[in-house]
Amino acid sequence: MLKGAIFDMDGLMFDTEQIWQKNWNKAADEMGITLPEEFKYNICGTSGKLMNSVIEKYYGVSDGAPVAAKVKQMVHDDLIDFTPEKPGIHEILEFFRQKGVRMAVASSSTEEVIRRNLKNTNTEDYIEAIVSGAGMKNGKPAPDIFLKAAEMLGIDPKECYVFEDAFNGVTAGYNAGCRTIMIPDMSQPTDEIRAMATGGVYESLLAAKEALENE
Repeated sequence: MLKGAIFDMDGLMFDTEQIWQKNWNKAADEMGITLPEEFKYNICGTSGKLMNSVIEKYYGVSDGAPVAAKVKQMVHDDLIDFTPEKPGIHEILEFFRQKGVRMAVASSSTEEVIRRNLKNTNTEDYIEAIVSGAGMKNGKPAPDIFLKAAEMLGIDPKECYVFEDAFNGVTAGYNAGCRTIMIPDMSQPTDEIRAMATGGVYESLLAAKEALENE
């Protein structure tokens, strides 16, 4: 059992990635654009300059920041009072607490949204550190966000699990040297991504918890 566990949020802890995709498509519809299937794979887990560059490519705009701001506000409004949970989130958090594993959230969402979602789901007491991609110079797939989370926990990245659902996040966890576990949400792993998921690929957080129990 490692000493730390770092969780992505959207599509991993909470079933919110679908809400993001709904609003990306709504914004595109309002601009007369139809987003291809590949868009969701490229946007998932991004933040900052990388998110803006993906928007610029697929929306055909010179500056992606206004579109990003609009969609973030739409998602914010959708999630004010209710955050849908992924199966097993409470169980795995309690499992790690019982094992003395320290926990963090490292998400591309803003800290405000992260804290609100944790509060809405009564999971905030499990989490010792929060890192928002909004404050990072380099977003996922760069490892910075997970390295920062490990630093805040005071634990070597190699002694941390990273839980992710998206390709960019799995790549970031692998690049950080963490033991990365993938719980697929919007997309199933390619062979390349599966190889980076050094802690395994599981259908749910419950399945990952059961595997960790047997180590």
